Amino acid sequence: MKKSRIMAAAAAAVMAMSFAACGGNTEQTASDETTAANGAEVSESAAEGETEAAEGESAAEGSDESLQKVLDSGKFILGLDATFEPMGYTNENDEIVGFDIDVAEEVCARMGVELVKEPIDWDTKEQDLAVGRIDCIWNGMSINPSREEQMNLSEPYMKNEMVFVVPASSDVASMNDLAGKNIAVQNGSSAQDILEASELYTSDTPVTVTAMATNVEALQQLELGLVDAVFLDSVVANYQITSAGKDYKVLPDGLEEEEYAIGFRKEDQALRDEVQKILGEMKADGKLGEISTKWFGSDITTVEAAQ
Repeated sequence: MKKSRIMAAAAAAVMAMSFAACGGNTEQTASDETTAANGAEVSESAAEGETEAAEGESAAEGSDESLQKVLDSGKFILGLDATFEPMGYTNENDEIVGFDIDVAEEVCARMGVELVKEPIDWDTKEQDLAVGRIDCIWNGMSINPSREEQMNLSEPYMKNEMVFVVPASSDVASMNDLAGKNIAVQNGSSAQDILEASELYTSDTPVTVTAMATNVEALQQLELGLVDAVFLDSVVANYQITSAGKDYKVLPDGLEEEEYAIGFRKEDQALRDEVQKILGEMKADGKLGEISTKWFGSDITTVEAAQ
């Protein structure tokens, strides 16, 4: 009897140990499975996050359709002041021609699209660009902080100086002689901004600034004796003297050196980059220099050649 009780107790102990062992293994397995599941969820979540980020980045990259729109339409619309000789102007045959026009024609030929020349009011050029009336402003446009803020500019393609032009017979020999004089500028131009920010405009004997719609009108005012000088781009002044035979002289001192660039909408990076790439190719193969020599007698462009 005693022996039977001992054997029963031993059997019970064995069974208890067996159950404990089984219970321990089950709990551990369940814990491992839970950890694995959680890890899988984290990995899946991370993968989904990476996918969404990649899709977002892809969407952002693909959202700039500026170049594709031009290619699909087959037209590249260039905005210009069609009186800005020799960069872009209307000739005696009522055709818009000029250095910038020749360069743009070649760029469009290489893009496989038609160049559309759209005359605009220079004073509202930024609005015309912003609302989509034109694809770019390409017309001897000087770089300044305001334009850099409002537009996506190309790299500079030509250097320029802002100079004073007076009649050849004028007794004005330098900037010092301009005190109190009447000076014409193009309205909305960088020349106007520079002149009105200069000491000539703020001195005790300030100049009078007469803003005209175009440089052509400003120079006409000079010829009529209605203004004493015109403040404008050296490229334009020198062309008027050497090619148009105007009886002007350029004062030896000016106010500021500048550079020309092409203006695109801020978001139109793809279109801007394609035009820039083609300009680099034209510099490398000599076509840009050929066009510059036609208009200025030598290659005065500053575009970096494509490698």
